[in-house]
Order: sequence, then C-alpha cells, then structure tokens
Amino acid sequence: MAEVDWTALPGRLVVLSGASGSGKSTLVERLLEKVGPAVQRSISATTRPPRPGEVHGRDYFFVSPEEFERLRGDLLESALVHGSHYGTPAEPVRQALARGICIVLVIDVQGGLQIREKVPNALLIFVQTPSPEVLERRLRARGTDDEATITRRLTNARREIETAQRYEIHLVNDDLETCVDELAATLSQNRCGGGNAHD
Repeated sequence: MAEVDWTALPGRLVVLSGASGSGKSTLVERLLEKVGPAVQRSISATTRPPRPGEVHGRDYFFVSPEEFERLRGDLLESALVHGSHYGTPAEPVRQALARGICIVLVIDVQGGLQIREKVPNALLIFVQTPSPEVLERRLRARGTDDEATITRRLTNARREIETAQRYEIHLVNDDLETCVDELAATLSQNRCGGGNAHD
C-alpha cells in the first residue's frame, strides 16, 4: 500500500467503536439519514458469515479467510474479533477523504487504536450502554447468539470499555434518538457533516 499522508486530506476520519449490543450500527444508520452525503460509512471486510438481512457490499464485504489474507496489505486496519477477521480497505477511504467527505469507520477498539497510529487526527468515539445489565439484555434480545457467544461478547465488552479510555469522546446510548443527536452534534463540532443536519 502506497504511503499516504492521511492528515493532509480535506475529509475527516471518524472511528466509532462500542461493544456488541451497544447499538453502534443502528446509530450510524440513523446518523447518515440525518446528516446527508457529507458523512459516509466505510464498509469493512469480514470473514464472519452474514447475519439475517445483511447484504454483501452494503453492510460488509463478506470474504473467505483466504481472500482476507490477500487483502491484508491494502487494509487501513485489521483485527480478530469474536473469532472472525475484520478490516478496512484503505483506498475507498482515501478517495472519499480526498473529496472532503467525513468517513465513519464502525470498528472495534483494537482497530481504532491502529487507526490512531496511522491517522493522528482521526476522531475516536466510543459508544456504550448505560450499564452492563442493559448490554446483556440487548445481546439476548437480538436472538442471534448462543450462550457461549454471549458470554464471550460480554467479556470482550468489559475489556473494550477499559481500552477505550484512550478515546476522546464517550457517548452513552440510553435513548437512541438523543444519542443520534449527540453524535451529529459531535461530528459538526469536529468539522464533519457541515450544516446540513436538517436537510
């Protein structure tokens, strides 16, 4: 991958992390509806299978472990999360930032700290639930994971919350619409999204 001066690009890179069940994907979907095309979500590659309703190329690029290894040199960050590989293809992000677009990466804390190394001016935001009990309730309500997976996700969540002390901004997703508004305001204050939040 060619060396890029990420800080010289006019767009802003935003990392949004949070434990499984914190609602970060829903938050970003609602945010994008609210702020318009000045903010876009980066699409990650992953080796995990699609969940019901997920679409290749819209939610993730679903790839085999072999394909992921071939991509590795072109990734901005990568991490092993819950037994599956995830990574952010660098070139689409670079192109969007070059056009002045704010790009949101919905990735885990490991990936977020890798981004901080490469892109020092990236804005790191961590989303959490009001309490561990709420997180466990949300994970169970999804109905997509068995007991062992839920236990693993809760253990990982505790570790992520500790590591995320290195993030600048922490949002508590208690009420979805309030949290979307807080996220939109945060981006606006950090030269993302412009003034089109009410379009």
